Amino acid sequence: MFPMHSSHTKGLLLVALSALLFSTPGLFTRAVAASGWDVIFWRGLFGILFTGVYMIWRGSLRREFATLGTSGWVNAVFWASGSIAYLQAYKLTTIANVSLIYGSAPVIAALLAWVWFGERPRNIVLAASLLALMGVVAIGSGSSGTSHLGGDLLALWMTIMVAISFALFRKFPNTPAAATAILASLLALPPCLIWGDPFSMPANEVALMALFGAVFSMASILLAEGSKLLPAGETALMSNLEVPLQPVLAWAIFSELPPQATFIGGALVLVAIAFSAWPQKRKS
Repeated sequence: MFPMHSSHTKGLLLVALSALLFSTPGLFTRAVAASGWDVIFWRGLFGILFTGVYMIWRGSLRREFATLGTSGWVNAVFWASGSIAYLQAYKLTTIANVSLIYGSAPVIAALLAWVWFGERPRNIVLAASLLALMGVVAIGSGSSGTSHLGGDLLALWMTIMVAISFALFRKFPNTPAAATAILASLLALPPCLIWGDPFSMPANEVALMALFGAVFSMASILLAEGSKLLPAGETALMSNLEVPLQPVLAWAIFSELPPQATFIGGALVLVAIAFSAWPQKRKS
């Protein structure tokens, strides 16, 4: 039971648990021999199913799709593109590289919001953005001339797509998140049928993808519920726990030890994340 003296504690635990669940995509992707396209198809299909059931239970399915609007459709296109690149990247580079490059998404989103919408970020966020960029370059330098470089570039593309999505949600806050996520997964299915062969996937791997879809949906729900109980800055900082968790899990389960450049670049990204969430004023 959560201590009832504070809903803040409950919010922290919910968001921390969501971060733990969000740190598993690399593990699920690496655990199957199927291609990235097949993983994207089944993860997306089961994600649609579980998220749809949750929306029906909440009574929000019809309302959210009715209010998608242009912003929801545009956002879903970017989100679908990012999701495809995200899971493909795990097949081509280390889990640590993908997670740490993705960690720069919030600060990139802040820069995009400044360029597009005139929402100038604080100076400390600008400094954090530069630091995060240096970190991403450092991580990529460790893959230069290796087969991992393609995966790093896909991870960077995914990060840019997600950052654009963050910025669009900021600009159009009434865009329904769950309906947008379902639409993005639907948009990702046709390319998987063209370039993949999902129906030849072994039953045991399909079952694992069903679990993947359930975990992803549960993580999204926990993050949504936990964010209602926390200040936005704390939610952002806590949700970024997945960034250092992914390399730790990859090392513990697959004995995957990234190159030295990843440690250096990852440290820069993590410091940038912490700085970007620094409060404007210190409070007692």
